[in-house]
Amino acid sequence: MIRALFLVTIGIAITAFMSGCAVAFGFITSDENMAHRVGNIWARMLLGLANTKVEIIGAENVLIGKPQIFMANHQSDFDVLIVLAHLPGQFRWIVKKELFHIPIFGRAMQSAGYIEIDREDREKAMMSIDRAAMKIREGKSVMSFPEGTRSKDGKIKPFKHGMFYLAIKSGVPIVPISIIGAGEIMPKRSLHIKPGRITLVIDKPIDVSGYSIENRQELIDKVQNVIAGNYEARSVAKAV
Repeated sequence: MIRALFLVTIGIAITAFMSGCAVAFGFITSDENMAHRVGNIWARMLLGLANTKVEIIGAENVLIGKPQIFMANHQSDFDVLIVLAHLPGQFRWIVKKELFHIPIFGRAMQSAGYIEIDREDREKAMMSIDRAAMKIREGKSVMSFPEGTRSKDGKIKPFKHGMFYLAIKSGVPIVPISIIGAGEIMPKRSLHIKPGRITLVIDKPIDVSGYSIENRQELIDKVQNVIAGNYEARSVAKAV
């Protein structure tokens, strides 16, 4: 418990400092990429502090220099750090609105061009999807957790439809990502952090051109099956 409190305290201090740096870059330049790079360094620092190692499989599947939509399963707060630290290239998060209310940290996310989403208000949520579509038209990629919230029991929950609307309307490929082991490092609603190793599997991009809003469930099932399949296969391998 003492170790957990120490890590959380140091983590908060690092977060405040790095958030301040991102905000400062926002005043100096309008380039969102600079603030995102600060976020990358921040994530690597916190993973190092927690003695968390990440194995990356399939990094070559990221379409560097082209817009795409990344979708990953979600079990732990560490998922954000893992993706931010180790996913190649630039991307913009779609983030729940509550995080934007955190002093300095919320402003840092604005500087990085991250997109606020209100999952309790459908109209506002669709406006967020429209802002994400604008980012894609600018050539930027978007990152999301289609489950909407963290899983309590480690099982991948049904995916929400919003990001699939975005993928179909924008016409960019979906890159499925499976995160294995994050729930063991830091479970949901827990401050206990254990050293460990996490596997990040980046699968091949999925073309959305053959799908429409009417048959979007087929696309949802395909993406979820890829993410769940890699998750289950690697989880079994880690357990053996």
